Amino acid sequence: MKHVRHLVTGAAMLSLAATSVHAQCGLCDTQVVINSDLASCFLSEFPQLAARDGAAVAVDLSNCGTSRGVVEALPEPTLGAEAPDTEFMLSRAQLNCLKEKLEAPDIVLDPTATIELKDCG
Repeated sequence: MKHVRHLVTGAAMLSLAATSVHAQCGLCDTQVVINSDLASCFLSEFPQLAARDGAAVAVDLSNCGTSRGVVEALPEPTLGAEAPDTEFMLSRAQLNCLKEKLEAPDIVLDPTATIELKDCG
């Protein structure tokens, strides 16, 4: 299902941006798997993400985290941890909700954490 998200075209994103703010976002994710590096990157990019026009926001954190060489490194083995999401679509309410959840003082993000966004609106 995550591969489908990567196929969203510019035209589809423009169409999505034109929808009503109150409409349900059919392409928006209901959860995000994230680690502390990506969470820090998201929080630092939040002002730019929040300033974008439209009812939904495409978040791309693929340039965040550790720098990689020409050949992409294999993921480090982690017991039971899912690979973090670097690209996802959120409604405005989910964007703000994710920010609040990531700023919670007791959140544990490593090796990864699944942040539920179903109830964020």
